[in-house]
Amino acid sequence: MLDSKIRPLIDPPLNAIGKNLARGGVTANQVTLAGALLGVTAGIAIGYQHYLLALALVLLSRILDGLDGAVARATSQSDFGGYIDIVADFAFYVAVPLGFGFADPTNLPLAMVLIASFTLTGISFLAYAVMAAKAGRETEAHGKKSFFYNSGLAEGTETIAAFVLMCLLPHYFAAIAAVYSFMCVITVVQRTIAAKIDFP
Repeated sequence: MLDSKIRPLIDPPLNAIGKNLARGGVTANQVTLAGALLGVTAGIAIGYQHYLLALALVLLSRILDGLDGAVARATSQSDFGGYIDIVADFAFYVAVPLGFGFADPTNLPLAMVLIASFTLTGISFLAYAVMAAKAGRETEAHGKKSFFYNSGLAEGTETIAAFVLMCLLPHYFAAIAAVYSFMCVITVVQRTIAAKIDFP
């Protein structure tokens, strides 16, 4: 929901840093993998209840997630780069709730619900992208991407905000996870309606 509104604000500084990294020989795929590693490490830190460390890792991971596209735009974008970017994103999305499930067994039911919600959201996102590619549709509302990005209530910005809240308020994980899972379900419904309209 907020990604397309925030992108015009964050793209200029990210693009400037991305150009400098590209000049130094850093590749977009290297940045993507580094971001994924930090994201998974955040989940491990959460599992050991190191929530402030996890918060720092979450934020660093997402900065790198933005920078990989900036580096790619400064050099060249590739289909494989787009592939590992989405895989890295969902590895991160799974690692954080999984970490909370290990941190406190009482979190486990909502952690499973949240992971299931992310799975459904990801499936709806990728299925829509496949249909959009088949129909030849393109959009740059979320910046120049390897495939079509369909908007919804729960996007990257909202996910980061939810994860930040969870790290700051770990005792409220279940409540935050329940609310965000509901937002994910609403997003799946939104995309399903959009698919019905766009691809009859």
